[in-house]
Amino acid sequence: MSFDQAATNAANALVEQLQGIAGGASDRHAVILDPTLDAESGQQTSATQQLDRIIGNRVMQARQLDWIPFDAGGLARARFLVVGSLARAPGGHRINLALVNVQSGIVVAQSSALARLDTADMKPLNYYRDSPVVVNDDSIEAYIRTSTASTGQKADASYLSRIGAAATINEATKLYNAGRYREALAEYRRLAATPTGYQIRVLNGVYLSNARLGRSSDAEDAFGKLVAYGLAQRSLSVKFLFSPGSTDFWSDSRLTSAYGMWLRQIARQASNSEVCMDIVGHTSRTGPEEVNDNLSSRRASFIKNKLTIESGELGARTRTVGMGSRQNLVGSGTDDVVDAPDRRVDFTIVDCKS
Repeated sequence: MSFDQAATNAANALVEQLQGIAGGASDRHAVILDPTLDAESGQQTSATQQLDRIIGNRVMQARQLDWIPFDAGGLARARFLVVGSLARAPGGHRINLALVNVQSGIVVAQSSALARLDTADMKPLNYYRDSPVVVNDDSIEAYIRTSTASTGQKADASYLSRIGAAATINEATKLYNAGRYREALAEYRRLAATPTGYQIRVLNGVYLSNARLGRSSDAEDAFGKLVAYGLAQRSLSVKFLFSPGSTDFWSDSRLTSAYGMWLRQIARQASNSEVCMDIVGHTSRTGPEEVNDNLSSRRASFIKNKLTIESGELGARTRTVGMGSRQNLVGSGTDDVVDAPDRRVDFTIVDCKS
């Protein structure tokens, strides 16, 4: 099916199940949506935004149901919570939707549909487009697991424990996407000071908002904390933009001017934590596989050399790996902002050899 039709079918099936369990016609039930995500990259995209609109429109058409915002107030009122993901599948994208009873945490309905690959617009929303890193961490993975949970199962415990923070992250990210950077920064900073809010989306938001406001010193400090968090999680994926077929960074300084600072902070944080790392290069899927393997390996070596200039001790504590296009997160082959996560460099913590 087209993406629009698949999303409509999945939303219809979920609402039909919800109406079957919602009670008599005199009862009304508030429904909220934690915005759907691309399962591989953790991003919100034009396609996931379209899916969100279709779900919302379907709920608003249904008797007994009230569609309310996903924020702290909405979370306090809601009886049901919708989560959803868009995962790559053979020949297309698999839409998975789950309906969670907010009070019990039980998944009470689940629906799924398969959309043709070429009908989903995977362009990332502003926050994810601007992000220097791929935002997948354990909080994102917990959300994805909940979106695919079967009816009758408990939603992921880690996801449920951070649902309040997720609602505030959603509000902060909407402020960022609207260009209201000072307000977004205040929300992200407040979240970062809490145990449940200290996660990659929040630290990334602090960095992005400071960068947009021209606060270079605060932005570098925030990026250092973002790197330290990733290394503590044993994996950090950074979106370095290279010129096609080259190990040179993209020539547009508006896109690459921060790379020197990124490399400085990666080197500093890796040295301070005394870790050993695999530096893993990736490419988009355009071009022959053997060419991509070689190119990704050379890009990983280029990054290692840059880090070693910043901190010589990292030369002995890092090794390079070229993955070509075998671990694409998007797989569109468009070589633009859409598949920027495919042209990333991963820093993966490994055991140091004696």
